[in-house]
Amino acid sequence: MDAATRAWLIAQLGTATDLNDLDTRYTRLGNSRAVALEVLRERLAALLAQPSSISVSGVVSINNSEVIKALERQIAALEAGEPPAPDDPALPGPDPATSLGMIRLVERPRR
Repeated sequence: MDAATRAWLIAQLGTATDLNDLDTRYTRLGNSRAVALEVLRERLAALLAQPSSISVSGVVSINNSEVIKALERQIAALEAGEPPAPDDPALPGPDPATSLGMIRLVERPRR
């Protein structure tokens, strides 16, 4: 894994993520988007296994429902290809250096 890929993964997963774990996953999965999705799905599964809210009257109230929604949105965005990862395959399309364009010349009416 190169430095750009590692930086992208840290930006997606946070600085507290274990870099050795990321290297191991990257070797196994082959691209950074798959690594990010696997880590985020594990985090989501861990949150779903716990109660989503805990409340002790007058002392503390914890609600993880917004964190769950945020993880689901981040997973959906990564599955849709946003943001682009440094090791994503290039999109097929014309090469701007060798492609041709067309311009239509239209005569202006005389005065």
